[in-house]
Amino acid sequence: MSEISAVIITFNEAENIERCLQSLKSFVDEIIVVDAHSSDQTRDICEAQGARVFLREWQGYASAKNFGNRQAAHAYIFSIDADEVVSEALAQSIRRYKANLSGVYLVNRLTSYCGHWVRHCGWYPDRKVRLFPKDACLWKGDFVHEHLECPAHLNRTVLHGDLLHYSFISLSDHVQRIDHYSGLASEELFQSGKKANWIQLLFNPPAKFLKTFIVKQGFRDGFYGFCIAALSGFDVFLRYAKLQHLHRRSRD
Repeated sequence: MSEISAVIITFNEAENIERCLQSLKSFVDEIIVVDAHSSDQTRDICEAQGARVFLREWQGYASAKNFGNRQAAHAYIFSIDADEVVSEALAQSIRRYKANLSGVYLVNRLTSYCGHWVRHCGWYPDRKVRLFPKDACLWKGDFVHEHLECPAHLNRTVLHGDLLHYSFISLSDHVQRIDHYSGLASEELFQSGKKANWIQLLFNPPAKFLKTFIVKQGFRDGFYGFCIAALSGFDVFLRYAKLQHLHRRSRD
C-alpha cells in the first residue's frame, strides 16, 4: 500500500481549513501545513486536527509548496488548497488507486461561486494534477499561477469525483481578488519585458467576455455566468492597464 502526504499552504484560513482537513483523513497518511504566520486560528485548528505545521515567511506560492513537499515523509504528495474539499467520490477513487500508485493523477475541480456550482464558463472540469510522486515533480512560478512541472513520460490518470473549490463567496470577493491577482500578473509580465498596447486594452477585454459567456457557454450558468464573464473581461483590462502603468512609471 502506497502512503500519501497531503500538503497545504495557508494564511488566515480559519474559516476554511477544518473542512479541508476533515476531507483528507480517509486516504492520506500525514498532513503538512506551511503557514505564512497567520494571525487568526489557522495554526491552532491545523494542529488540533493532527497536521504538522511549519511556520515560514511568505516567498511565493511555488516556493511554499515546494518547501512543504520537502517536509513530507511519504513518496506521494496530494496537493490541496485550504478552500478546497475532497468529495467522497474523489476520496473513494484515490483509495482504490492507493494500493499501487504509479505516475500522476488529475482531478476535476468544481468551483462554488456565490453559492452556485459553476459547470461552464471554462471553469469545469478545470482538470489539474494534484496527486504525484514527490521526487519527480516541482512547482514553478514566481508571482502568480504557479504550475506543477512533471516529466512527460509519467502516466496520467484522471480520478473520478470532484475537488470542491469554495472560492468566491460574493461578487465583492471576486472583484477584490481580481484587483490583487491582476497586480501580480502585471508585475510578472513587466519583469519578463512584456508591454501593453491600446489594441489589447480595447479589444482583449470584450473578447474575453464573449469567449467566456458564448464560446465557453457561461450563459448556461445564468446570472452568475454573466457576472463571471463580465468580471473576467475586467480582469484582462486591469492587468494590461496595470502593466501600462508600470512601464509609464518606470520612465518617470
